[in-house]
Amino acid sequence: MNQYTGQRVLALDVGEKRIGVAMTDADGRFASPLTTIATRSGAVAQALQRIVALVQEHGVDRVVVGLPLTMSGDIGPQARLVQTFATELEQTLNNVTGGSVPVLLFDERLTSVVAEQMLRDMGVKPARRKARIDEVAASIILQDYLDHCRNNRQNP
Repeated sequence: MNQYTGQRVLALDVGEKRIGVAMTDADGRFASPLTTIATRSGAVAQALQRIVALVQEHGVDRVVVGLPLTMSGDIGPQARLVQTFATELEQTLNNVTGGSVPVLLFDERLTSVVAEQMLRDMGVKPARRKARIDEVAASIILQDYLDHCRNNRQNP
């Protein structure tokens, strides 16, 4: 087994209404969509608890949160909201796991656009596309993160 496998990584595409969730396979090589968590009506605390449950259920080693930078690479209002969410998630995970599951931010520019195009190309109907776009975007974020780690010879 090479040094870039064996870690279970969870990725999140955090939006105002939904959080897309993706996870690596057991070897930590490939990303797949997992689920979508609703965050309507300020249900952030419930979303955090659901993510913690997924981390525990699947033995996750780290969480990658997509950071929606502007096209120029700046931190805009949505990125600030995501940073706040990631901090809350990290604090919640620290309380449960004793700090053993780090939370990392990773550039997610254009992933939702790519996810929408992928679903369209696959012939997914518009109503179904809306339900799946966030988890597909999370899987793109995760695969980009894994590829970045491999290309830079870093352990995910």
